[in-house]
Amino acid sequence: METDLGALHYRRFLDGDERGFEEILRLYHDSLIFFINRLVNNYTTAEDLAADTFMELLVHKKRYAFKSSFKTYLFSIARHKAIDYIRRESRYTMLSHDAPEAAELADIETLEETVLKNDERRRLRRLIGTLNEDYATYLHLFYFEDLGCDEVARIMHKTKKQMANIAYRAKQALEEAMRKEGMSL
Repeated sequence: METDLGALHYRRFLDGDERGFEEILRLYHDSLIFFINRLVNNYTTAEDLAADTFMELLVHKKRYAFKSSFKTYLFSIARHKAIDYIRRESRYTMLSHDAPEAAELADIETLEETVLKNDERRRLRRLIGTLNEDYATYLHLFYFEDLGCDEVARIMHKTKKQMANIAYRAKQALEEAMRKEGMSL
């Protein structure tokens, strides 16, 4: 069984070692922002929601029961925060969001360069972003965050059967999109 570094660092933090939380930030900060940004499509908001997610860990220390992987727990909190944000925003405006400012786009590109180191992965990410939201979420969490199907199912609140269907259809849709782009499988 793979060691859950996030859970080990969180346990250290709960036991009074502040460096445990610093390690959690080091491990998950950038990928969490990247994940949230894909959902809310605004880098500044993604940073704020990531900070809220980490604050949740600080304020509600007893909620994580060490029954699932720490990463699954953390990304599940982030997804809920993003969905809550989207719901709040949709109540206040029926218009689409304004285009991101140039500074935000530069920040997003810098983050992507850090997380996605080569051109093929950037093209793949772009293609994934064109797919149905469930497919894109599954593919992002499975391939870019290295989460297993069971963990992705928990984050997305899907049954194993639903997740198996989504995984199959997402992979088929991605293969078709890659063929259209002339990318190798």
